[in-house]
Amino acid sequence: MSQLTNEEVKNLKSQIVISSWGGVRHTPYAFTEQGVAMLSSVLRSKLAIQVNIAIMRAFVKLRRLISSHKEFAAKLKELELKVQIHDKDIILIFQALNKLMALPLEEPKKRIGFHTD
Repeated sequence: MSQLTNEEVKNLKSQIVISSWGGVRHTPYAFTEQGVAMLSSVLRSKLAIQVNIAIMRAFVKLRRLISSHKEFAAKLKELELKVQIHDKDIILIFQALNKLMALPLEEPKKRIGFHTD
């Protein structure tokens, strides 16, 4: 077991609507994954074992979720860098188009030869 930090308690209060004015005034304790594993060696009832298995599965899902967020964050950063590079390229394209549009239009050339207008 480990004791939560003040920041973790503050975050917990905002997420699950724990009263900020009442209740215990010291920071609570929480089981770590290793603490739950050690607890399973002490508790022997079928219900305790089932609960322990469920908690361990929750830790595994949490670990997978955290790792997928890291991968997602890395891909998002990579995409952001690509967009910045493309933005620079698009700006250059627009500058070139503006220069072309600023050039005076050529007057239509006189046609050579005989014509009946």
